[in-house]
Amino acid sequence: MVWHVMPTYDRYERARADFEWDLPDRYNPAVDFLRKHEDADRVALRYESPADGLETYTFRDLDERSDRLAAALADLGVSEGDRVGVVVPQKPENPLAHLANWKLGAVSVPLTVLFGRDALQYRLEDSAATAVVVDPSVRETIDEVREECPDLEHVIELGGGDAVEGDAHAFDDLLAAHEPGIDVHESTPETPTAIMYTSGSTGPPKGVRHSHALWLGRAAAAYNYFDQGLEDATLWTPADWAWGAALGGTLFAAWHHGCTVVGWPREGFDPEDAYDLMASHGVTHAFMPPTALRMLMGVDDPESRWDLALETLASAGEPMTPEIVGWVEETFEDVAINEFYGQTELNLVVGNSSSWFETRPGSMGKPLPGYEVAVLDPETRETLPRGEIGELAVKPGDRRVFFDEYWGLPEKTEAKRTEDGWFLTDDLVKRDEDGYVWFQSRADDVILTSGYRVGPMEVEKAILRHDDVEQVGVVGVPDEVRGEAIAAYVQPTTEEFDADALREEIRELVRDRLAEYEYPQHVEFVDELPTTSSGKIRRLDLRDRGLDE
Repeated sequence: MVWHVMPTYDRYERARADFEWDLPDRYNPAVDFLRKHEDADRVALRYESPADGLETYTFRDLDERSDRLAAALADLGVSEGDRVGVVVPQKPENPLAHLANWKLGAVSVPLTVLFGRDALQYRLEDSAATAVVVDPSVRETIDEVREECPDLEHVIELGGGDAVEGDAHAFDDLLAAHEPGIDVHESTPETPTAIMYTSGSTGPPKGVRHSHALWLGRAAAAYNYFDQGLEDATLWTPADWAWGAALGGTLFAAWHHGCTVVGWPREGFDPEDAYDLMASHGVTHAFMPPTALRMLMGVDDPESRWDLALETLASAGEPMTPEIVGWVEETFEDVAINEFYGQTELNLVVGNSSSWFETRPGSMGKPLPGYEVAVLDPETRETLPRGEIGELAVKPGDRRVFFDEYWGLPEKTEAKRTEDGWFLTDDLVKRDEDGYVWFQSRADDVILTSGYRVGPMEVEKAILRHDDVEQVGVVGVPDEVRGEAIAAYVQPTTEEFDADALREEIRELVRDRLAEYEYPQHVEFVDELPTTSSGKIRRLDLRDRGLDE
């Protein structure tokens, strides 16, 4: 049984002309990722943690363990269509939870342990999650928000025995109490698979509901931006597995193609530790956000210091600078660097592949096989000629590899797509005569910082909780390491205040209520914020204003 194996093409033009989506009639990603491989005893996951050392899991191990968890979830009442949150870092329990959900026909809600109280509460309540699998590091926060999440009946905490207190279920105990061998839910590419939340750039974060076809789209894209070289590969990313490009474009894409993945939970990113990891595990293909690549650039002569097996680096999340491309070319022998682009809603649709065409530093690349792109006039929706700036629009060869709906938001779902089938991105680009796409700016003010998309309104809402804040505007400002840093322009309630103290209190407030990566690196105090006639903050004016701090 082989589902959707991406053909190998020697030329980009041939791939564009010949490739067609050929999705199976019946499809369950848990079966695809774990049960289709001839060698079930091949290592699927190498997990290295400071506390437990190195653990290895074969495809058979993961299949049996996810069976046990699925049986346990079923006993708790989780059934077809129910939403189950997953708040776990790069640990085996993260993919096990997703796989167990799909074996039952349940829908996963991937969430990061970096989220604070407000961010977790909003997403769990909005998705009406009935259960959540959590890392011990976020258990206290989950307990705080349970009363505000009326549908949340069960909390499953990693660990076992006395380590799990209160009314939570112990993950290890649930697995031990059940046997493998369950009947997997009969699903199709159209079966709901996950609700992933956007950054909330122009309002509250939106739940993006996908079907199982999502994972086939991600696997096909990964095959291309990893230069069609995934046979016997070992993949790793430092990015959180709650992020779609890491979860679908690295972890599950690897298992679709029968590859090994390295899991490495860390609170921060240390470049020398990253080189140690890639060398010790023989990592051949790595997905690295540009921020991580910039930090790796600070280490001298890595090829002589480490015995690396690297073949391809892939990057996404923010535009990659020409300096990064030049550094890879100068530092490593025969290592490709391929940038790619996608959205939570629209899969991974544009990218570079050095096996097909020359990388042009600063370009997003060209449309991947299976997708058409256009540059549209933001006002008229008419196609613009090459070289003109407009909104990037994408049309898939198979509608199912894109999102199904914004959860509970039919009008916004309808607005995402034009009458003639183009999906809108809110990103402004231009396309040159050779077909390369060049990112220009974001139409929706989203901030791209350290590979994360951050919505300014969510950060503003958190800052406004402070009693001493009258008004605030949040924008992204250029930053050499992060790509963009978050800057908050704060209008205090009074003229007399301790600036240093208030600045730190604002940062701690955002860290606690949202996520570590969403706190403002810059906090500027202003007498008045620029606004439109309707009272909306003019973020463009704030970006032009610059920083005094």
